[in-house]
Amino acid sequence: MTAAVRVLIVDDQALFREALATLLEVQPEIEVVGEAGDGEQAVRLCAELRPDVVLMDLRMPVMDGIAATNRLRVEQPGVRVLALTTFDDDADVFAALRAGVLGYLLKDVSSAQLVEALVAARRGESVLQPSVATKLVARVAQLPHEGAPARVPLAVPLSERELDVVRLLAEGRSNREIAGRLFLAEGTVKNLVTSVLSKLQVRDRTQAALRARELGLC
Repeated sequence: MTAAVRVLIVDDQALFREALATLLEVQPEIEVVGEAGDGEQAVRLCAELRPDVVLMDLRMPVMDGIAATNRLRVEQPGVRVLALTTFDDDADVFAALRAGVLGYLLKDVSSAQLVEALVAARRGESVLQPSVATKLVARVAQLPHEGAPARVPLAVPLSERELDVVRLLAEGRSNREIAGRLFLAEGTVKNLVTSVLSKLQVRDRTQAALRARELGLC
């Protein structure tokens, strides 16, 4: 049996932390190992508790989530950080991604999506809210093309079904959502995503979306 994902919750609102911990503790896939009220406390607790994933709010007193993520990237490189915040403005999104968050979720995410994101994050998979994925792909589309290398065709082209999957990945859709959209079993979607990553020669879903955009596939 796979061990539960060890999670540290970081948010300056005590009531939200407590409610989120209560929600997650009933999930067999999750073990909440601690809570922190600011980024400084989060860095300290990470060294002590060694969580798999940190659910990190961005706007907090003492040390915000961006600064804390930067610290963790250096001091605890094995810890995955998922931003969980109310805000999805461009400044927050791109600052968090530059700091090294593996995923970016909004606080209106469903409990099922949050659990799925935590499990995926422990595997090293990037998880983005659809609105955030759209911002990221749009930002890439705005980059200047002067001097950019010519598009190199894939050694093994994507199938039609894999193209459907990669386009939904670019929208930030989870495996469950893709399965619903394409009327496929979730296990089938997981296999298709693995094949897409291999053919695009990328490590995670975010890189797959960016690579597909570069190739004009979405």
